[in-house]
Formats: sequence, structure tokens, C-alpha cells
Amino acid sequence: MFGKRPDGTLVPNPGAMRKFLPFISPQRNGSLVYYPMDIEVEAALRFVEAVNQDRDPKRPVTLFHVILLSVAKMFRDRPRMNRFTKGGRLWQRDGVWLTFSAKMRISDDAPMITVKRLIDPDGSLEEMVDGLLDSLERGRRGEQTTSDKEVGLMLRLPPSGIRPLMWAADRLDALGMLPLSMIRPDPMYASAFVADLGSVGLDAGYHHLWEHGTCSAFVVIGRIRPGADGRRVLTIKYSWDERVEDGLYAAKSLDLIKQRIEAPEKLSHDEAQEAP
Repeated sequence: MFGKRPDGTLVPNPGAMRKFLPFISPQRNGSLVYYPMDIEVEAALRFVEAVNQDRDPKRPVTLFHVILLSVAKMFRDRPRMNRFTKGGRLWQRDGVWLTFSAKMRISDDAPMITVKRLIDPDGSLEEMVDGLLDSLERGRRGEQTTSDKEVGLMLRLPPSGIRPLMWAADRLDALGMLPLSMIRPDPMYASAFVADLGSVGLDAGYHHLWEHGTCSAFVVIGRIRPGADGRRVLTIKYSWDERVEDGLYAAKSLDLIKQRIEAPEKLSHDEAQEAP
């Protein structure tokens, strides 16, 4: 309300068309753009192997972590990608927040845990990994987040009771009146949701965005496979809300992710990069 939110700042002059897009396409899933990208991972896999020589084998750095930090650094370097629409307005998100999910064990019936973390794009890869692993370990021990507890309480109600509560929460959110204590733990209020399907042997697929929350991008990582020249590659498929930013800016931004994964030494000696 009155141009303020607890998790972002109003973008003052985004241009007439960008200001009008939320009224042309009021729903996030009516504004989706899909973009695939093949990435060579030979150098990244060698980099991970070298880093792990000095780490506890129970807390390894993985290719997924390299991709995650590359995504976070892109949001730092290309801040217009770290925006969202709410209440018919365009907002600049406070911080780089990434959400990802993981199986508690590799089995069809194993439950999923969802982790949302504030990522410091200027921090080291190993610092980020240690923070993520701590969050995963708490989740696997069954520790509930604030969001888990809220969902558990709501699920005690019949559907006729849940719907008006969700409607009220969404209306408060549109007005900028939803408290930060509810926004921060909610995994749908994130810069991007990252899903590693390759970790369970699957190819990448496109994913929708949720209408609830403010997540403007979905990143799906596929399995590693031999490329045409025999080098190992994987495909990442992106879905993003085009109301946030145009296709040219977004495509150049996503290319920065590819550059860092293919030359991962840039993660250790990092400087902000400009898109080509």
C-alpha cells in the first residue's frame, strides 16, 4: 500500500509498457517465457573434484552448488532480473533468495523438503555450501520452518476454510500489507526456484510459476549426458515472468550463468560481469 512493501522497493520508472503489462497479463502463468540452454560441464566437474580434495567427504561441493552460485551472481550482476510484480506494480526484490527442493532419500515415496536461502553473491562457494547443507540437515531431522507450521495449521481446516484465508493473504500481499514474518520463510517468495532433475537421472523440463508469492523464475537442471564432441553437457530450462524484464535482457543475463559454469574458476576470483 502507498508504494511500499516489506520485501522490496517500488521500481520508479520502468517505462510505460512495463507498467502496463500487469494489466494486460494479470496472471504470472499468462506471462511465461521458456528458454533452454545447453552447458558444457567438463571444467565444472573437474573444479568440483579439486575443491572436494580439501573438504569433509560428508559435506561435498557438487555441480548443483556451482550452478546455484552462478544463478545468484547473475541476479547481482543483472538486478533487473531480480524483480517481481505484485498489486499491478513492479518491485525490486531485497536480496537474492533462492529456493530448491531435495528428496530426503532416493525413493518414490520419500518426502520432499524445500529450502529457501538468502544467498550472498559475493560470498565464497564453500561458505554457501556449508549454509545450504546445514539447512538440509535440519530439514532431514524433521525440524519445521515457520512456513511448515503455518501450512500444518491451515490443513486442519476444511477446504472451505482454507480458500478464504488464502484469498485474504493474497489481497494483503497485493496491498503490501502482508508481514515480513510470513514472507521470509515462504519458499514462493524467492528470486528463483531451482530444481535439479539431473540428480535423479531425469532430463530437464519446463515448469510453471506459482501465482502465490512473488517468484519470477524457475530453473530446471537436467541430467549430464555426452555432447556431440564427447564432452559432458547438461540442459537447463528456464521459465520466467516476462512482465519483469524483456527477452533480450533476460537472454543476456542467462548467458552469464552459462559463462560461469563453463569457467568455474570465476566463482573463486569473482568480479561483477557485464552481459555481452
